[in-house]
Amino acid sequence: MPEASLYGWHAVRAALARHPERLERIWLDIKHQGARPQQLLDAARARGIPVERVPGARLDALAAGARHQGVAAVLRAGAPVVSEDLPAFLAGLEATPFLLVLDGVQDPHNLGACLRSAAAAGAQAVIVPKDNAAPLTAAARKAASGAAEVLPLLAVTNLARALDQLKEAGVWLVGADGNAEQAVYTLDLTVPLALVLGGEGRGLRRLTRERCDFLARIPMAGSVESLNVSVAAGICLFEVVRQRAPNSK
Repeated sequence: MPEASLYGWHAVRAALARHPERLERIWLDIKHQGARPQQLLDAARARGIPVERVPGARLDALAAGARHQGVAAVLRAGAPVVSEDLPAFLAGLEATPFLLVLDGVQDPHNLGACLRSAAAAGAQAVIVPKDNAAPLTAAARKAASGAAEVLPLLAVTNLARALDQLKEAGVWLVGADGNAEQAVYTLDLTVPLALVLGGEGRGLRRLTRERCDFLARIPMAGSVESLNVSVAAGICLFEVVRQRAPNSK
């Protein structure tokens, strides 16, 4: 039996609502009764997706010991990842570009949390390098709470080249750097924009930093020197939302 590739109520329900064709099978804890599991059962069966009631111990094994909240699923082959053809993706955008770039985030939970914040803020995609970065695992999907099923994750072979392509398309690159002179709140983030954040610990790599049009910091008080990358991403993303609101000025 395959290991679950998706688990948790938010992630499974989002996949069922938005991409049911990608769900191969759903497992439910046999102890879970009531309206919520019944609604999921009915929706899955209406779409022809097999649902199996299993003991909690078996569900623990299927989810590899992760916190599954009593529900897990297997996705068919083919993750919701758009790769390589970044110029075509940009050309197809109808609204002002608003993207998040993650330069080597290693923790799947951080990747998922960044996806969740990016989707909530209305970003159009998250861009990551194919190598030396967290993959879109079941843990990342759960942390994303359904965002991984609706927000494109663009995995690029060469991040530096992808950043150059963004600039060629008229997208401004704003890198988060704790040592930058200006605060992120002082920048004009209403322009075509990609926020660029580095991985845990090391921050932005040199080639990435050099390609940014601006570097900005998040002002912090006290003895704290840095924030978790997903927290920093959320702050920067929603500063864009604030600035782009109709009555923000």
